[in-house]
Amino acid sequence: MKRAGIAKMLIGLTASAVLAFSLAGCGKSDSSSDLSGTISTNGSTSMEKVIGSLSEAFMADNPTVKITYDATGSGTGIESVSQGSCDIGLSSRALKDKETGLTPITVALDGIAVVVNEDCGVQNLTLQQVTDIFTGKIRNWSEVGGKDLEIACIGRESGSGTRDGFESVTKTSDQCVLAQELTSTGAVMTAVASSPNAIGYASLSSVEGQKGIYSLNIDGVTCSEKTVLDGTYPIQRPFNLIVPERSELSTEAQAFVDFAISPAAAELIRKAGAVPLA
Repeated sequence: MKRAGIAKMLIGLTASAVLAFSLAGCGKSDSSSDLSGTISTNGSTSMEKVIGSLSEAFMADNPTVKITYDATGSGTGIESVSQGSCDIGLSSRALKDKETGLTPITVALDGIAVVVNEDCGVQNLTLQQVTDIFTGKIRNWSEVGGKDLEIACIGRESGSGTRDGFESVTKTSDQCVLAQELTSTGAVMTAVASSPNAIGYASLSSVEGQKGIYSLNIDGVTCSEKTVLDGTYPIQRPFNLIVPERSELSTEAQAFVDFAISPAAAELIRKAGAVPLA
């Protein structure tokens, strides 16, 4: 596996599904059509829609290239590319200080929506109130203007990029008092929708159109593409491609990275529910 220098910038997820995306042209890459081979990606489940959309478009323009996606979570994806077992890691969080020798390439931003059951009676919280709820200092919805219901916090498992992003921004790392710890965004949505006292968090791209839940305003700001891109929504994170710092990517993997950060990919990323930077 050849690799390229590119400019700088676990009880992990249980879902480990190797997915080869089918051909389906919905965008246009700038890559040459004579590329061939396999590009392996591994990591964030939150990036599934984004990486899936980009992969489909790239493969449509390059029919002899196959892109695979192993949905293992950000931590495992970073470890995999570090060990050379995949071409490109996928991470929905920044690299940690101990994760060295790697370069993150941000392709999009993602807001982390704080969601409640639509019957809880609250529509806005401050960032500090979110912190106090998840650390157990606020225990009843009546303390923040809602119904007299004991609050049940729903969180993600260790290794989840969404959890890492949420806890990093709210400064709740290793302090959350959780009623449930779930292993997928879908499970969080279902738990919150079915429990009048529940509160959880999920990627903006996963929340839109969901029934039975309400995405709270945080500090009076709605979680949306506009507020994520302009930086006013406070709980957000990057969607990163992770590549080795000092070795070369294969020609086809480099072409895919170039495509993912190009203006041609922006609408695909937007349709996948994230906020493009290009």
